[in-house]
Amino acid sequence: MTDRVKDKTILITGAAGGLGQAMALRLLEEGASVALTDLDLGTVEALRDRLAADHPGRVFAFAQDVTREDDWVRVVADAVAAMGGLSVLINNAGIGGELRYAEADSLENWRKVQAVNIESIMLGCKHAMPHLRASAPASIINLSSVAGLAAAPGMGAYNATKAAVWMYTKTIALEAAKQDWNVRCNSVHPVFIKTPILDPFIAMAGGDEAKAHERLTRGIPMKRIGEPDDVAWCVVYLASDESKFVTGSEFKIDGGMLAQ
Repeated sequence: MTDRVKDKTILITGAAGGLGQAMALRLLEEGASVALTDLDLGTVEALRDRLAADHPGRVFAFAQDVTREDDWVRVVADAVAAMGGLSVLINNAGIGGELRYAEADSLENWRKVQAVNIESIMLGCKHAMPHLRASAPASIINLSSVAGLAAAPGMGAYNATKAAVWMYTKTIALEAAKQDWNVRCNSVHPVFIKTPILDPFIAMAGGDEAKAHERLTRGIPMKRIGEPDDVAWCVVYLASDESKFVTGSEFKIDGGMLAQ
């Protein structure tokens, strides 16, 4: 299938690697124009240059600290100017934070995870919404996690933010639907995916990636770690008009983990 998101104009945060890179590639292949943002400008510009070789004139890159409101104002304006509008916002940027039990956690760690994982999504929805309404039918896709639906020891800050993303997504979906804006909002909840967010688990296994993966997949019925494309193809569906009657929903990409 091709042209599933033809002429869509899409902003992806945290796009320098991992899930953001996989999403960008699939969305470009399906006909979209894509603005990539990341704190690491050099890396995201290098990605833009690689992707632009096959998709000239449809890939743009911007530096962004998603925790800063002034950065959101600037980036949204620049992306709209570059692409001629904004019809899809993908709030992908996120961090895992430090794995700590509550009594050992720090307020600094807690606030950092909150700022990146949930405050940034509020800022993105706030500043992108007027442009999404102007480009409707439009879509907001918020990256949460299975950790937003099922808790784990030592992951309090992460669990709390990803649960907040899940519920905030529903609020935005209802606000838009009840005002007939034709802007949908859904959340995506991956389990362990082969991205740098798994690095702390590999470190805990003494740097043995295979051992870490074996431990992480014990609770996954399909018995494997997810691939970035497993998430990217779900995002393509949610960005496309194929999902035009889908809003306020959560999409679990977890190999059956939460079905147990």
